[in-house]
Amino acid sequence: MTLHVLFVCTQNRLRSPTAEQVFADWPGVETASAGVGNDADVPVGNELLAWADLVIVMEQAHRKKLSARFRSVLGDKRIVCLGIPDYYGFMAPELVELLKARVPQFLPDQL
Repeated sequence: MTLHVLFVCTQNRLRSPTAEQVFADWPGVETASAGVGNDADVPVGNELLAWADLVIVMEQAHRKKLSARFRSVLGDKRIVCLGIPDYYGFMAPELVELLKARVPQFLPDQL
């Protein structure tokens, strides 16, 4: 079974697209990314949330926005907050290291 993981940040320009790319080749996982901001490159929507088995947000504010806007779609879906602030550029080595340290515990074990 494939685990569908949706990474969420504000604009979907830096943190969540980096996470999507870093974990795109993880065995047993399909990734996507979106943003909760009004001008996000890929805005979070009902279809993406319905697709996701696991939603990983970068900050608590993202979780709050998702819960406020999409409560009926989220249901009892698991939402994990990584606590990564908006300090990093796309694919910044520091961001990649943070993601590699915090995300794998929520993904299927690699063989």
